[in-house]
Amino acid sequence: MFLVRAAALIVATTFGFHTLAATIGHTSDVVRVLYIGNSLTVAHDIPALIGAFGASRGERITSRVVAFGNYSLEDHWNRGDASRAIAGGGWSIVVLQQGPSALPASQVLLRAYTRRFDEQIGRIGARTALYMVWPSADRSADFDGVIRSYVAAAQDVGALLLPVGEAWRAAWRRERGLELYGADRFHPSPLGAYLAALVMYQRFSGRSPIGLPSTIERILVPPSRAALLQEAAAEANARLAR
Repeated sequence: MFLVRAAALIVATTFGFHTLAATIGHTSDVVRVLYIGNSLTVAHDIPALIGAFGASRGERITSRVVAFGNYSLEDHWNRGDASRAIAGGGWSIVVLQQGPSALPASQVLLRAYTRRFDEQIGRIGARTALYMVWPSADRSADFDGVIRSYVAAAQDVGALLLPVGEAWRAAWRRERGLELYGADRFHPSPLGAYLAALVMYQRFSGRSPIGLPSTIERILVPPSRAALLQEAAAEANARLAR
């Protein structure tokens, strides 16, 4: 288990940015995001990628991460670090993430602890977001279950849905052989992390991911491949992130 460092990242002033800030009741020019999750949040420093995307457009998106290996939201609730970080206040959005949660028992827990955390998040005037992940490569049949689980949890509390798992499927519809999984066939590859960050950036900023840099932080994506991933992110958000 590990606690991931907080990362301060840069940001902006655009119509879409201010629209989101108004929606979440935030009045400054900075969107401050707290991520609560596990290694699927911190792989390739996804929060830093999102902040860098914002910086490329003159926006300011800052982040702090509370993540422990293989943690569920129930584990975070029982440990207490996440609740203390929320209570510290100053957040625009709090992102919740656990494993794929395709199994019925996991779906129940995801929804139950999303509701508990949402109560805390609401008390500080922030907005809850759900980071939809993906199943491991050997359980690809679970994609539909993962999507149903995260959609239901988001609908329960009116959370922002970050449909990364759906974006992976949209990317594969465009190019079947894309290596979105890393070597362990569960965590994202650099391409998978890049796509996850595109999805979240669009939801946080209110701006299209089309045209974002193909080289960001330490991730280098060929421009044609980046364009494909940007289209997949936009499609997933249009399909599910309402």
